[in-house]
Amino acid sequence: MVNLPGNKILLPVVVDTEGNKYIEIVPQKASMGYLNGFSDPEYIESLPRIQLPFLGHGIFRGFMADGDSMPPFADGTCVIGEYVEQLDDLKKGKEYMFITSEGYTFKTFVKRNKDTLTVAADNTFYNPYDIPLTNIVQIWRYVRGILPQDYKPYYLPGHEKLKHLVDEAKRSISNLENGILKFNS
Repeated sequence: MVNLPGNKILLPVVVDTEGNKYIEIVPQKASMGYLNGFSDPEYIESLPRIQLPFLGHGIFRGFMADGDSMPPFADGTCVIGEYVEQLDDLKKGKEYMFITSEGYTFKTFVKRNKDTLTVAADNTFYNPYDIPLTNIVQIWRYVRGILPQDYKPYYLPGHEKLKHLVDEAKRSISNLENGILKFNS
């Protein structure tokens, strides 16, 4: 158990016999259970876990991504986060896993307001929104992602259409340049 200053909960951490910390992975199907069990040592101990020694010191946890709002993190990506102790530690433009009373969401931190945090998806199809401070249970700063085995690069909707428009513009410019050169000859 780790007793964090200024925090009313205890944050259980699983360690091996040599004191090395594990990274507990919260599967998508267990996400609602996590809201009830994040401070329960028995629940945390029951979660699947891995070790990534290159992460160094800190308290880390993994969460399974869901949806298309944070490319390249697709469904099935394991997002590894480091525990954030204070709201003042949040950095604008950085990604975080926000654990709220309603579940968890992986978003980019935009700004802190009086009573809310504004967060945004990296996929511009989705609008930024506010999370009430009273709903925030934990925050984990993104440090690594483990992509699914069948990962393919993600392109924003309309990528092919945009590529076609850029190619058309290049051809038009080339035709204009060739026409000008012929006209001046």
